Amino acid sequence: MPDTAPERAKVAVFVSGKGTNMAALLYASQHPSCPYEIVLVAANDPDAEALVLAAAEGVATFALAHKGTARADHDAAMEAAARKAGAQYIALAGYMRILTPEFVTRWAGRMVNIHPSLLPKYPGLDTHARALAAHDSHAGATVHLVTEDLDAGEALGQIRVAIWPGDSPEKLANRVRVAEHQLYPRVLADYVSRESDPAWLLDRVRQRALALPETHERESHGSPGFRVGSEKSGKFFAYFSDQHHGTPHVSLLVKCGTMDELENLVEAQPHAYHKPAYYGAAGWIGVILNRPGVDWDDVAAWLERSWRSVAPKRLTGLLDAADAF
Repeated sequence: MPDTAPERAKVAVFVSGKGTNMAALLYASQHPSCPYEIVLVAANDPDAEALVLAAAEGVATFALAHKGTARADHDAAMEAAARKAGAQYIALAGYMRILTPEFVTRWAGRMVNIHPSLLPKYPGLDTHARALAAHDSHAGATVHLVTEDLDAGEALGQIRVAIWPGDSPEKLANRVRVAEHQLYPRVLADYVSRESDPAWLLDRVRQRALALPETHERESHGSPGFRVGSEKSGKFFAYFSDQHHGTPHVSLLVKCGTMDELENLVEAQPHAYHKPAYYGAAGWIGVILNRPGVDWDDVAAWLERSWRSVAPKRLTGLLDAADAF
């Protein structure tokens, strides 16, 4: 049987101080079942204690003081270090810098942060004091995607922490911090694993396939398929294949232009394409989806191209006219 274990996602962690959340992520990553690895710990303070811990555990580090450096230049240096380390994701763990919008846009969907409140309550600072002043029954922590707006990205996971009678912000912060260390590794693991989750991948394919004119979904030989035309006379233009016929791939099967194109793509980019059993002989190519860095715009383009190859001319003519504008 082929080895179907997915490649671990590579994560850079940005810190500013002690890095207790970084440590939680790092030690969680050492378990064999963890789907991510920490490839870099980077700080805006060369004296950050987190750098010492990371180096002691054999993790690469990078540091550049932000004082005296333009924000865009500092972001560029941090990003360059992350990319050099091969990072596919960035996890902010007590990183006390506001990132430029350009940086955030480049890492959209690939950068997460943990915030010590039950967002959308209490974005920003002084979260524990604000929760106490509001007489809340619980405080907590939230892991969320990073967007241009402070602490406003999609919440990926939360954990609640009871507020005790007579609590102080310091006592509450200590308990929330323990909860953070449980939450962050689990949420990050779930988030990076979605790219090898067949259900998540199928949903993304389905959204793009069904956005094409007059398409519908129909199962074929136990696999989801997508057809253009009527229920009775429609033609398949794509199939979703979940490790069928002994392959390790979760892939989208679409029509290729020629057999030469198919063979050349598979030979030149075996990480991205494969020749599927049975379908390959008929000119279908497998676009591998359970791999890091899938270009979903490219997947959409393959779907449209395959759709055009079998769709009625009255439909392709409409798209051709739209493309002309």
